[in-house]
Amino acid sequence: MTAPAVTVVVPTADRPAQLRRCLAALAEVEHPRERMEVIVVDDASRADVRAVCAAAVDLDVRVLRREERRGPGAARNAGARAADGTVLAFTDDDCRPDRGWLRALLAGLGEDGAAAAGGQTVNALTGNPYAAVSQHVQDLVYAHYNRDPRRARFLASNNLAVDRAAFLATGGFDASGFPFASEDRDLCDRLRAAGLTLRYAPGALVWHEHDLDLRGFVGQHVAYGRGAARFHAARARRGTGRLRDETSFHRDPELWRRTLAVRPPRRAAQLVALLALWQAANAAGYVLERRRLARRPAAGGTTLAGEQAGGVR
Repeated sequence: MTAPAVTVVVPTADRPAQLRRCLAALAEVEHPRERMEVIVVDDASRADVRAVCAAAVDLDVRVLRREERRGPGAARNAGARAADGTVLAFTDDDCRPDRGWLRALLAGLGEDGAAAAGGQTVNALTGNPYAAVSQHVQDLVYAHYNRDPRRARFLASNNLAVDRAAFLATGGFDASGFPFASEDRDLCDRLRAAGLTLRYAPGALVWHEHDLDLRGFVGQHVAYGRGAARFHAARARRGTGRLRDETSFHRDPELWRRTLAVRPPRRAAQLVALLALWQAANAAGYVLERRRLARRPAAGGTTLAGEQAGGVR
C-alpha cells in the first residue's frame, strides 16, 4: 500500500539549538521522503530560524513566519492550514522523534479508522529532577486516561498524529481559548464528542528535552492549572463532561503506587516532594483562573476556522 502523505508541524520560538536537534531526528524518521514534508512555524522568533531549517538538507522543510507571537496552538493551526499531507503529525522543537515514530503513529491511525493517535514521550534530561517529574506527571495522566489504548482520552500535542480532514472539521486547536495550556486536551475532547476515536500508541517514541528549573516547574504547572479551569468551563458549555467526573485522577491510588515504586527510594522521596509541589501549583492556577473567569467570563475561543491567516509568510 502507498504510504500516506504526512505533514509534520513543528512550532518554534527562540530555541534554535533544540530545533536543530529536532530536525536532525526527523531526518532519520522512517517514512518515504516523497510522502513527508515538515512545516516549521516560526512564532516571531528573534533567532534565525530559516538558517537552521536550510541546514536540514535531508528534509523537505518549509518555514512559516508569524510576525506576532500567538503561542503554539495558533502556530500548529497555521501549519495545518498550509499542509499538503492527509495526515498531520505534531511535535515540538524541544523533542526528538524516534526513527519508528511515524510508523507507530500511522499504525495507530489505521486501527478501525481512528482519527488521532498519540505516542509515548520520554524525558531526555535524566539529570534534571524538574524535567523528570514533569514527565512523570504526564506518565501518570496517560496511565489514568489511556488505560484502554484503543479508547484513549488524552494525547499530548508534542507526540500526536491526526487525520487532517478530521482536524479541520473539528476546528483544530482553540488557540485563543487556551493561550497557555490545555489546547490539546480540549482538542481531544472535541474529537471524542464528534464520535471519533483516539488511540494511544506507546511504540511512537519522542525524546523530550524540556530544560526546567524550580521557577519554570512551578510556572508550568500553574499554567496547566489555568488551562484546566478553562477546559472544564469549555466542557460545561458544550455538555461533554463535569469537573467531578475528573477528580478520580487525583484520588487514583495508581498515582502514588507508581511513584513509590521508583528506585532508588531516595529518588521516590524526591518525586513525592515535587509531586506535592505540582499539586499545589496546579490547584493555585486552577483557582486563580476560575476567579478570573467568574469576574469576566471567557469568550468562546477561536478555533482554526475563525483564525486570521494574516501575519504568516
